[in-house]
Amino acid sequence: MLEKLKQEVYDANMRLPELDLVTFTWGNVSGIDRDKGLFVIKPSGVEYGNLKPEDMVVVDLDGKVVEGNMNPSSDTPTHTVLYNEFPDIGGIVHTHSPWAVSFASANMDVPAASTTHADTFYGDVPVSDPLTKQEIEDAYEENTGKVIVKTFNERHIDYNAVPAVLVSQHGPFSWGATPDKAVYNAKVLEVSAEISYHALQLTSDNIRVPQYLLDKHYYRKHGKNAYYGQNNAKSKDHAAHAEN
Repeated sequence: MLEKLKQEVYDANMRLPELDLVTFTWGNVSGIDRDKGLFVIKPSGVEYGNLKPEDMVVVDLDGKVVEGNMNPSSDTPTHTVLYNEFPDIGGIVHTHSPWAVSFASANMDVPAASTTHADTFYGDVPVSDPLTKQEIEDAYEENTGKVIVKTFNERHIDYNAVPAVLVSQHGPFSWGATPDKAVYNAKVLEVSAEISYHALQLTSDNIRVPQYLLDKHYYRKHGKNAYYGQNNAKSKDHAAHAEN
């Protein structure tokens, strides 16, 4: 079942240690088949070096295991909530990458302090409200997903334009159109968090980029007028070419 997606999710999970985004087993990637209403996720607590594509676990959108010999990630209820509430996403990543966790631990947004950040995130990456004692005791992982959704709804943030969040005193979740893209966004978040941390050490001034610079860098990669790279909307007609 979903053998191609299992391979894709396995490959994305294996990129986490390659990109220095995880320590030990502290992370997971999932990917969804929207037509079938099923997603594939890393099994819980398995060392990355021991993983195989066939170990990936298939789960439905009610959070029930459909196929797999191992327990799915303990964060599966969080992924389930996000797939149900954010219908455009195709992959989700959770890590405990230290720079992003530093901001989560301080209950601080990662500010849009650089063009590195603005290329991927259209504004600050938000930190959620802390979960209450009751929320943690009742259904911790499910309520983690719910507090993420609440953060985006209450702050009127577009989850496609800011494809990441910090769960207060826990860590980052990132998402994207595919599992691989979600991993990319997780790495950009970690780099951006490190840049912002150092900038905050160097000055007490507002470090956020101005709106016009945020607009320029975000929209040259995203949207109908994007021209960065080779295959965006206007990438082929952006460059001026000398006539022969």
